[in-house]
Amino acid sequence: MAKLRKKNSSMQDGMQDDKQDSLPKAYVGDELFQDELSSGKEESQCHYDLIIIGAGPSGLFCGINAMLVGKKILILEKKNSPGHKLLISGSGQCNITHDGNIQDLLDHYGDKGQGRFLRPALLGFTNNDLISFFKSKGLEMVREKGGKIFPKTGRARDVLNILMEQCREKEVVIKCNQAVMSITRNEVAGNESDFLVSCKGGSYRSRLLAIATGGRSYPATGSSGEGYRFAEILGHRISEIGPALTPLLIKDYPFSDLAGLSFPDMKISLYRHAKIRVHQGDILFTHEGLSGPGILDSSRYIRAGDILRLSFVPGDKRKALEEWLVNKARQDGGKNILSALADLSHLELPTVPLYPRLIKRILEISGMPSDLQMAQLTRENRSSLVDNLTGFSLVVSDLCGYNTAMVTRGGVERKEIDPKTMQSRLVKGLYLVGEVLDVDGDTGGYNLQAAFSTGMLAARSIRSNWMKSDN
Repeated sequence: MAKLRKKNSSMQDGMQDDKQDSLPKAYVGDELFQDELSSGKEESQCHYDLIIIGAGPSGLFCGINAMLVGKKILILEKKNSPGHKLLISGSGQCNITHDGNIQDLLDHYGDKGQGRFLRPALLGFTNNDLISFFKSKGLEMVREKGGKIFPKTGRARDVLNILMEQCREKEVVIKCNQAVMSITRNEVAGNESDFLVSCKGGSYRSRLLAIATGGRSYPATGSSGEGYRFAEILGHRISEIGPALTPLLIKDYPFSDLAGLSFPDMKISLYRHAKIRVHQGDILFTHEGLSGPGILDSSRYIRAGDILRLSFVPGDKRKALEEWLVNKARQDGGKNILSALADLSHLELPTVPLYPRLIKRILEISGMPSDLQMAQLTRENRSSLVDNLTGFSLVVSDLCGYNTAMVTRGGVERKEIDPKTMQSRLVKGLYLVGEVLDVDGDTGGYNLQAAFSTGMLAARSIRSNWMKSDN
């Protein structure tokens, strides 16, 4: 079986096409993989020790770290080259992980159950371990404000090229343009598995199978949800999936012309019949709704029809705000309400930035002109204004879809996976890693860290089992 070959220098020097340049420099189109794209007749049911479906970060890292001398590992990729989603991560700069104590990172994955599930993977291969791995291959990392970690070069392709070089060195075979059509499992002696993976380009057998297909976000990169179907075929249940780390569309949105205004560390309350969640984070007004890290991180919990309440002034300062308005009317009754509210940002009463355009819009919605004098402010005016400043209500019409979402919430149910190995509790020899699992992290490098850590954990389990069986 031919392995991946580096393209010659004349090929590299001649790459000028923009589309090609978006791929890793050493891996463009079918030319590199032509020896791997043999006909089904020639390679029908070729045997491997491990088959991995998906050549993203978790699949590549699993293959690299599982390899032992004498073993044959195959990675099947449906696209024409590996790592399409990795290349666009962090706007092409690859926010690979997040700085900080690894224990703290556990709090940045969905509910507490996700953090508990990921604990063995993240503690076994930490953010510092990931940084050290790439540093040892010649790629330094840098920390940006807020703790995000990026390659010093600012190029996602440099991350991918190192992974591909490791595949070459370890002789991990990658076959591209190999969309998996079906998976069949036969049980053999000792409850062992024999997997038959059928693709358009051939069929492949292995005692071990790892599903590393990703979720459904950015389907143009290849992650269009097939992994869920494969897991179901093999007996697993899939928890409800949906777009996450995605902006929101707002019904009758009143701030379209204020798009671009941002609010640091704003309190957001989520209601579905009753208050179900409170989050604090940076918010951005868009033309159709809300975005920013605070919204993206909350989106995994939000559904169409939910109500969000934005606190321009903290809700627990409601009484203090009412008293301030009353006193302001007494002391400075001739001042118009727009000018008076501009003073809020300079007082001890904590607020997010109260831009004049925002104040004017909130006054309009509260039913009062911006030139209304403070002395003319009625109790009803004051109550409406305080309501809107401490908890402005917006109805979610929808979440932006999978084409916009950075990750997918939901996936293969965690209780069916052994968190110490990433092996299925239901099917011996089946591993599931990365975003196909019911795990999703906050924005900031947490999802890539989970992909690398789960891929590494599965690889270590596979290597350990091989070493035991060889002895």
